[in-house]
Amino acid sequence: MTHPRYVCIHGHFYQPPRENPWLGAVEAQDSAAPFHDWNERITAECYAPNSAARVLDGQGRIERIVDNYRRISFNLGPTLLSWLDQHRPDVHRAVVESDHASRQAHRGHGSALAQPYNHMIMPLANARDRRTQIAWGVRDFERRFGRRPEGMWLPETAVDLATLDDLSVAGIAFTILAPHQAARVRPLTDPAGATWETVGSGVDPTMPYRVSLPSGRTIVVFFYDGPISRAVAFEQLLTDGLRLSGRLLGSASERLDRPQLLHIATDGESYGHHHRFGDMALAVALDDLERRDDVRLTNYGEFLELFPPTHEAEIAENTSWSCAHGIERWRSDCGCNGGGPSGHGGWHQRWRGGLRATFDWLRDTLAGPYERELSLLVDDPWLARDDYIDVVLERSEAAIGAFFERHASRSLTGIEVVRALHLLELQRFLVLMYTSCGWFFDEVSGIETTQVLRYAGCAVQLAEDTLGLRPGLEAELRERLAAVPGNLAELPNAAIVYDRFIAPARVDLVRVGANYAVTTLFPNGSTGPNAHAPISHGVVQPPAPNGARADVRPTERTSRSGLAGLFDGSAGTALMYQFEIDRLDHRIIHAGRARVAIGRVRVVSGTTRESTTLSYGLLHLGDHSLTGGARPSPGPAAYDDMVADVSAAFQQADVPGTIRALDRHFAGFPLSLNSLFRDLRRRVVDDVLAATLAETEAVHRSLYDDQAPLLRFLASLSVPLPASLRATAELVVAADLRRALHPVRIDPAEVQRLLDEAHDLGLVLPADTLAFTASATLSDLASHLEDAPHSPAVQAELARAVDATARLPFPVERWSAQNVVNRWLGDTVPPDPALVALAESLGFAPQIAASPTRSASSR
Repeated sequence: MTHPRYVCIHGHFYQPPRENPWLGAVEAQDSAAPFHDWNERITAECYAPNSAARVLDGQGRIERIVDNYRRISFNLGPTLLSWLDQHRPDVHRAVVESDHASRQAHRGHGSALAQPYNHMIMPLANARDRRTQIAWGVRDFERRFGRRPEGMWLPETAVDLATLDDLSVAGIAFTILAPHQAARVRPLTDPAGATWETVGSGVDPTMPYRVSLPSGRTIVVFFYDGPISRAVAFEQLLTDGLRLSGRLLGSASERLDRPQLLHIATDGESYGHHHRFGDMALAVALDDLERRDDVRLTNYGEFLELFPPTHEAEIAENTSWSCAHGIERWRSDCGCNGGGPSGHGGWHQRWRGGLRATFDWLRDTLAGPYERELSLLVDDPWLARDDYIDVVLERSEAAIGAFFERHASRSLTGIEVVRALHLLELQRFLVLMYTSCGWFFDEVSGIETTQVLRYAGCAVQLAEDTLGLRPGLEAELRERLAAVPGNLAELPNAAIVYDRFIAPARVDLVRVGANYAVTTLFPNGSTGPNAHAPISHGVVQPPAPNGARADVRPTERTSRSGLAGLFDGSAGTALMYQFEIDRLDHRIIHAGRARVAIGRVRVVSGTTRESTTLSYGLLHLGDHSLTGGARPSPGPAAYDDMVADVSAAFQQADVPGTIRALDRHFAGFPLSLNSLFRDLRRRVVDDVLAATLAETEAVHRSLYDDQAPLLRFLASLSVPLPASLRATAELVVAADLRRALHPVRIDPAEVQRLLDEAHDLGLVLPADTLAFTASATLSDLASHLEDAPHSPAVQAELARAVDATARLPFPVERWSAQNVVNRWLGDTVPPDPALVALAESLGFAPQIAASPTRSASSR
C-alpha cells in the first residue's frame, strides 16, 4: 500500500433541551444524582474529560493530558453548547479552541460540524420547520465558531432528498450517514453509461460520494464504517485504545491503490459516559495513530478537498442510524425502544403516532393565526422566524432592536414589540416540541416526552394570551392527548400526563413575583443535601459543577438554582431565572420565629419584555407553615391599605387576624410551598429541615457517644452490631467524615481516625456521597491554587486534601486538581518542588512531574 491511511473519528455530542421552558433553566433531575441534572452529570463524565484526557504509563500514572477534540471530528448540538456556554464555559471554550486548532492542522478546515438546532427528525418535518432547523443550526454555529460550517450532522442521521436539498441550499458541503443508508453507487467517470451497483451496508466507506438532488444541486455524503462504529458503541471496543486504533487500521484494503478514509461515527457520549474511561481509550488510540508515519489524522473537510468524489450514490430515503425500520421509531410502535434488547416487558409505543399527529395538528392550527397576526408587524413572518435565532442567542435590548430594524414593516410601539415577541416565542416552542428524544424511549410519561409536552403547553399558553384562542385550544389538545395511550395504570394516556405534569407547571409573571417574594424570607440558603450554590444579588440560575471532574475557576462558576444574597430592603434589580425583578418596596416584620414579608415588585420577562407590577404578602410561622399571596398591584393607595392592615394584625400578635388580612387582600391569588418552582421548593424544604436534621443528628450522636465502648467491645468479639445501633453509628461517623473533608477544615488525621473507627465496627459508609464531597473539596482547593499557584499556604492546603482523600476506601475524582497542577508545573524552571510533590501525589509519573511537557490542555 503506497498511499498513507487517512483516519477520522467522529463524535456526535448531544443533549436535548432540558430547560423548564417557562423559566429557561434546567431544574433538578433526581435520576442524575448526585449531580443536579443530566447535563451536569454527562459533562462531568464525558464532555469535560475529553477536553483533558489522561494518557497513562505502564504503572497507571499520568504521562500526558491531551485535548481529544483537537484530533477528532465532532459536532456538539446547539442546545448542549448553549448550556455549556452558560454553565461550563471552560468546556465550551475548549471545544471552540479545538476547532480553531484543527483549522491550522487541516489546511483551513475545522473539525466541528453543525447540527439542525434542536435535533428534529428532518424527514418528518414540514418544509418550513426543516429550513428553520437548518438556519438556526447554521447561525448558532457561526456565532460560536466564527466561521461558516462545511458539514452538518443530521439528527439520528435521518435523511431524505428534501433534507439534503435544504442542506445544499444553506451552503452545506457534506453530511455523514450510516452504511445501510446507501442504496446504489456508480463511478462518476461515465455517469451516462455507468451501471448502478446496489450496495446497502456493503458500501465502500473509504471514499466520499456525490449525491445528485432533485433541484439539480449536489451534496457529498460520507458513509461511516458500520462494524467498527458498532463495536465502539456496543461491543466494548473502548476497553483498550490500542484495539480501537488496530481495528481502524485493519479496515484498510490492501487491494485499493488509492487514498482511503478510515472513519467511524458514534454518539460522543461513548467516550466517557456510556463507557467509563472511554475518553482515555480514545486518547490512547489517537496517540497510536498519530505516531505512525503511514497514518494521517484528518477531518472530512480536508479529505474532501484532497480527494473529491469519484463516485456518486443514491441514498435510501427515510432511513436513520438508530431505527431498523427507517424512521418509524419517531412515529409508530415499530418495536425499537430504549429499554435494552427486550425493552420494558409488555410495554408498547403506540403513543408515538398519536403524539406526533397531535403536535402536527397544533403546529398547523397555529400557523395561520401566527402568519396573519405577525404580518401586521413584520414584512415576512416566516423569514422573521428563521432570523429570530439571533435574539435567542442574545437576549438583549440591542439584539431585539436590531432584529426589528431588519424585519419590522413600520415603527413598532412597545406593546407591539411585546406582541411580536410573544408570537415568535410561540413558534420557538412549536419547533422545540419536535425534539427527537420525545419519541425515542418507551413511555409517554418519561422525562424526555414530558419535556416536549411542556413545549406544547407553552405554545398553547402563548396562543391563548396572544391570539385569543382560549379556552378551546387547550381543551382540544387535551381531547387529542386522551387518545394517546400510555403504559402505566396511574398514567393511562397523555392527557393525564399533561394534567399531572404540564398544566400545573405553567408560569406567568404573578407566579414569578410570588416565588421571588418567598426568597426574601429564606435569604441564606441551606447546608442540607439539596442545597445548591449560593447566589449573589438575587440571581437565580442552575448551579455550577460541584464534584466529579469539575474544573472551573471561581470567576467561571455559575449558580445552579439556589437563592441568596438578596437585597437588604432598598430598591434594586434582581434576576430570577429569565425574569428581571425590580424591587419597588420590601419590608419584613419579625415576631419570634414568625415573620411577615410585604412588598411590591415589577417583573419583566427576559424573552418577551412583557411586564407587570405585583404586590405580595407572606406569613411564615416557622417550619413549613407558609401562607399568603401575590397579585397584580391594584395601585399605591390599595397597596398602602394592605401594608397597614397586615402589619397592624401581625404586630398585635394576632396570627388569625394576619391570615384573614392576607386572605382578604390576596383572594384568588394564594401561595403555598406547592406553588414554588422545583429548585426553590427544595431549597426552602432544606431550610425548614436544617434545624430538625441537626436535632436528629444530636440525638444520634448522644446515643453513639454513650454506646461507643459497648460497640467496640461487641466488635472485638466479632458479634454483629444490633441494627439500630449500627444505623446510629453509620449516621454519626458519615456526618463526621463529611465535616472532616470540608475544604475549610480538612484534616487527614481525623479522616484516618474515622475510617479506622468505621473499619473496626464494620460500618458501611455512603461511598457515593462521600466521594462526591471529597471531589468537591479537591475542586474547591484546586481553584485556590489556580489563583495562587506558588503560594506555600495554598499548596499545603491542597496537599492536605490530597492526603486526606487518598485515604478513603473508594475512588475519588481528582480531575480538576490534576488539571490545575498540570497547567502550572512548567511555569518556572526548574519546576516548583511543592508542585512537583503535589503532581506525584495526584498520580503523575515522577519524570513527568519533574520535567513537565506542555500539552493541549496547558495555559
